[in-house]
Formats: sequence, structure tokens, C-alpha cells
Amino acid sequence: MDYKELSQLIYPEITKTPEDYEAMYPPRNLPEGAMVTRLGPSPTGFIHLGNLYGAFVDERLAHQSGGVFYLRIEDTDDKRFVENAVETVISSLGFFDIKFDEGVTEHGDVGDYGDYTQSHRGEIYRTFAKWLIAQGKAYPCFLTSEEIDSIRAEQEAQKLAPGIYAGWSRYRDWDKDPEIQAEVISKIKAGEDFVIRLRSEGTPNAAGQDIKRNKVVDAIRGGLDVPENFQDIVIIKTTGIPTYHFAHVIDDHLMRTTHVVRGEEWLPSLPIHVELFRDMGWELPVYCHTAQLMKIGEEGHKRKLSKRKDPELSLSYYRDMGYHPAAVREYLLTILNSNFEEWRIANPEADIDQFKFTTEKMSNSGALFDLDKLNDVSKDVLLRIPAEELAQFLKNWSDEFAPEYGFMFEDMDYLTQILNIGRGDKKPRKDLIYARQIVSFISYFFDESFKIEDKYPEEAAEDADEILREYLSTYDHSDDQSQWFEKIREIASSCGYAAKPKDYKKNPDDYKGHVGHVSTVIRIALMGRAQSPDVWTIQQIMGEKKVRQRIEQALTDR
Repeated sequence: MDYKELSQLIYPEITKTPEDYEAMYPPRNLPEGAMVTRLGPSPTGFIHLGNLYGAFVDERLAHQSGGVFYLRIEDTDDKRFVENAVETVISSLGFFDIKFDEGVTEHGDVGDYGDYTQSHRGEIYRTFAKWLIAQGKAYPCFLTSEEIDSIRAEQEAQKLAPGIYAGWSRYRDWDKDPEIQAEVISKIKAGEDFVIRLRSEGTPNAAGQDIKRNKVVDAIRGGLDVPENFQDIVIIKTTGIPTYHFAHVIDDHLMRTTHVVRGEEWLPSLPIHVELFRDMGWELPVYCHTAQLMKIGEEGHKRKLSKRKDPELSLSYYRDMGYHPAAVREYLLTILNSNFEEWRIANPEADIDQFKFTTEKMSNSGALFDLDKLNDVSKDVLLRIPAEELAQFLKNWSDEFAPEYGFMFEDMDYLTQILNIGRGDKKPRKDLIYARQIVSFISYFFDESFKIEDKYPEEAAEDADEILREYLSTYDHSDDQSQWFEKIREIASSCGYAAKPKDYKKNPDDYKGHVGHVSTVIRIALMGRAQSPDVWTIQQIMGEKKVRQRIEQALTDR
């Protein structure tokens, strides 16, 4: 029996050839230099920041070059499959405004290069496995787990590299031994379990022998010196399902992927992928191995973001907290391209899509993720979003994640006025960061969430009732800001407080306190807090009725 006959014995049902699929998925008709990128998450139910980080790189490369960005679901590891995980992937990435041109969607596949779910592409993988067997580049292997354990024990004793490679599987050269050939044929016909292994042409490292190496260009890391693969890796499992290594090489070729963006944890697998592409006679895509996301740990040292330790690794964290997708996208650019912040300073109002993203400006060491920095970026981004749009964003977030705040959205004009406070000032206020923080920050505007959080200042606590009564008796909602504050000064003076803080500072023994202490009493009665935006502006939004009710309630509660 020759290689071709063996391939037919294993896959009699496969009638298509690699040429059929090459014709089915021809090279894309795209402008010169256009990049085709993909995101290939596993449906495990956990969509994380690294997925978004990589997706953003994919999207920028494809869309800035006039290319195509597609979503492929890589579900060959059926043990990790989680129900509804695909929907979670799509909705999570969609929330952050990641736009796919092709691939899996909530309503089915879009594009001419599908099916875009690997578990639906079994016949394609078997076709190429059959071709490799027919070429003598792959073989069926019947080694049991016990035999493999025994092999590894022997390799360890001899201080050899562990694994199955030349000299270690009796089935590798099945065609050279009539007895083994007969055994292989018998086992296949009997329906015994086997895997398909790549018959690697690589040379195992022997004592005193240099490992052969390949040169691979990485768009982020430059030239890589990659050791030659010599392992007979499994390409088809006993279940008939392909391994990740085999499936992604075939799919990247047939879907005409030009650039593969993935984390640096895949660098050790690069020799395998280089050999698979070359065995298939295909050109390598351009690999872009991104740096791992890091954070500063409790000891002050950098460490990898951890699923167990760091809730901020999950994209659900940002959705639940209510970060605006524009803020997250902008922050990601600050850690993706070292020149983005300089560009933003020079172009404060520009859309981030105008920024020219390049892999050359990406770090090849750890990319430091910092929540505090994200919050700072978010403050700036939210200032550029119109208050009406921000109010709608908060409502949408509340509907999904915090319906208990529904009362805040009964009057959207009122909410919009609240969100506009201080935004048009010469030095705009940057109070707003993410939805949960915002609804807490503005909660005093609503009776349902108003509460007294701070105590009156010690300097004015004993006179609080007198101050509030005086304020209530002199309050005129039609006063402009200067008229209003002049009345506060008069109240302060009549109660024994300095009308100006500097007077109190010069002669503290002459006064109980200063006008700031008096205004803080009023602020706490109205807002429940010692710190807030401008009181006069807040009162204008609240309206006279609510202002008077708050002061009266403060006097009653005393």
C-alpha cells in the first residue's frame, strides 16, 4: 500500500481536493497593500481585554489599509465550549465599537469565505489531512497514552527532548516495514482510535549539534530567529477534530489572511506553524506578536494581568462599570502606539480614526495597563461627547446593568442639564469617568437618591440652623450669581463670619470662620456633600421648589 492508498483508506468519503478549495476561496480582489486580519476567539464564555486589545490592532490594520477584518470562531476544543459564548463575544466586541466586515454575526455568517466557525469546516480539514497523508507528510499514529508516557520516561532518562518525533513512533515509517504496514491497515479497518500526526522533516537536537533555524519577519518584533520544528505534532485528534495548529493554518490561507495578530504566548508555537505553511506550499502570513498586558502589582513589580486576581481583565468589568467604549478605545491606543498621546495633544478634537496606527510603534515588551490612566483618559473623552449623547449612553447602560437608577432617566432634559455643568467653562470640569461613578456623582439631584453624606464644618456647625433660616428667608431664585453670592456674604457677616477668607486668615480670632464655611453649610443642606460643582448653577437646574424643600428638610432634621 502506498501513501495515496492509505489516505483513501482513512478518508474514503473525502472526494474534494485542495485545488477545489483553492478555487472556492480565491485570492481576494483588494487594493495593493490592503491587509486582511481576523479575530479568532474560542467560545469559552470569557471575553477578555486581550481579545479587545488584539481586535483593535486587527481593525486598525485592516481598515486603514482598505482591507478586511473578519470574525472567526475557533471552537475545535469542544471541552471548553460554553453555551451562548459566541453571542457574548459578538455583543461584547460590538459594545466597544469593533466593526467586522465579515464573519460570524448574531444573524448568521456574512462574507464569501465562510463557514467562519471551525467546527462547521470538518470536511475542509479532512481534505487537507488526506492530501498530507497522500504526500507522505502525515501518518496515522496508534500510540496509546500509556505508550506515550513510557516514551517520555525513556527520553527523560536519556536526557532527550520529550515528544513524538523521528525514531519514537513505530508508525511514522509504516511503509518501510511490512509487519507495521499490515498492523496499520488492520487497525484502521477495525475502527481503532488513532490520531493523524505531521511527519516533521525537522532534525531533533542531538548532543553537539546546532538546532536548525528559520528567519521569520514579525511586524512588531522585527526579524525572529525561529528554531526548526521537529515534533510530529497531532493535526487531527482521535475524534476527527483538527487541532488549533492545523485548523488555523488552513483557515488563514483559505480566508486569505495577510496579517495574524496574536499574543506573544504563541511565539513558542511559531516553528510548528512555519512548518505547516511550508508543508502545504503556502506563503506565511505576516505575524504580529503583541506584548502581554501587564500591571503594577502590590509589591510594585510588573506582572501579567490575571483572570483570577484582576477583574479588569474581563470585558464584562468595563460594561458593568459603564465605561464609554470611546474612552476604552482611546486608552488602548495610548498603550498600543507610543506616539498616540503626542498626536492627541496636537489634535485635541480629532476623531481617533484619523490617527495613523502602525505596528512599528507597538511595544514588544510588556504593555502596562493602568486603570487610573484609563480613568484620566475617560474624563477627557467624555468631555468631547455631547451631554445629550452621554445621557442616552447612561440610560442604555442603566437599562442593562443598573435598572435601580431608572428614576434618573424620567426627564432626559433635566439629566442633560446636569451633565452639562462646568463643561463650557474656561477650564472645563472633569468630574465624569464611567457610568457607576457618574450616577453616584449626580445622585443628589434626585430625591430618590439624595442623602446627607458629610457633616457641617466645625466652624459653622453650631450656627447651621441660623444660617439656613437666613438663607431661606433671603433666597430669590431669580438672583444672578453675583447677587446670590453677595447675599451669602451678608449672611456670613451677620452671623459673625468673615465675608472674605483672607480676612479670616489675617485675623482668625475676630471671626467664627469665613464665608466658605457658611456656604458649605448651604451646600451640604442642598447636596449632602461638602464638595460639588457651583452651588448657584446646581440650584438653577434643581429649581426653586426643590431648593426650598431641601433647606426646609435640613432644618427639620436638625
